[in-house]
Amino acid sequence: MSTDTEDANDLRERITNFLRRNFPQIQMHGGSAAIEEIDREEGSVTIRLGGACSGCGISPMTIQAIKTRMVKEIPEINEVTARTGMEQQEGMSGGSGGMSPSFPGESRGGDVGGDEDEGPEAPF
Repeated sequence: MSTDTEDANDLRERITNFLRRNFPQIQMHGGSAAIEEIDREEGSVTIRLGGACSGCGISPMTIQAIKTRMVKEIPEINEVTARTGMEQQEGMSGGSGGMSPSFPGESRGGDVGGDEDEGPEAPF
């Protein structure tokens, strides 16, 4: 059993080092990346991006880069799920996640009614 524990700790350490080495911008920009779960049998890992990553407009691109690179660089990993606090769930098999930044006054498609709040008006 201690070999299993050592293997799990080794994999956790390699994932942590992978994130630090390949994505230093996460921490440099006030974000964090933490391993939530590792399933060695399925070859899956769940990563939680926090701090400044929650609500960041480029988090979806960071998440996609993590998914793409991790499965190539760490042979035991077949599937990566990465989450921020802003989406339902973004998994390797899922779609784009639909997460994008929005700005006051921006329309999200459909009919724009006169009663719709478009944000504050400029004071000038």
